[in-house]
Amino acid sequence: MTGGVPSADDRVFVGLGANLGDARATLQSALDGLAALPGVVLVRASGFYRTAPVDADGPDYLNAVAELRSTLAPKALLDALQAIEQRHGRQRPYRNAPRTLDLDLLLVGQHAQHDDRLTLPHPRLHERAFVLAPLQELAPGLEIAGLGTVGALLASCTGQPIERLP
Repeated sequence: MTGGVPSADDRVFVGLGANLGDARATLQSALDGLAALPGVVLVRASGFYRTAPVDADGPDYLNAVAELRSTLAPKALLDALQAIEQRHGRQRPYRNAPRTLDLDLLLVGQHAQHDDRLTLPHPRLHERAFVLAPLQELAPGLEIAGLGTVGALLASCTGQPIERLP
């Protein structure tokens, strides 16, 4: 990444989650929304996974990860993700509240960033099976700078049941 804009070689990963309403239809609609963004190409998406909420109450989540190519700067992409969330009725009444849609910018190549709006890599991705399992499906050998491989990180997430859905 140069000058704040991803290069054509940067692999961008976005986590998707929903646990209110028709979560499967919402995730599919969100993937369609990602594919329609100017400056974004949806390369592929993982399967859907069912997981219990982490540090929260409410129904089980459906989760997935999408791989993108994007010419948008990370904050512009974050803005676009939040606009998709808003179109799906996302509300933020409190931390870890149940949600109609959650889109997290996980990785933009090897870009590292930390400010009041965005931290890359996502600050908790290495602790969450619901992110790591679908990420491993898409990029099994992926090395996350300073953290390790996706497979090793997933192996350390014992006690977080996760089920890949058909």
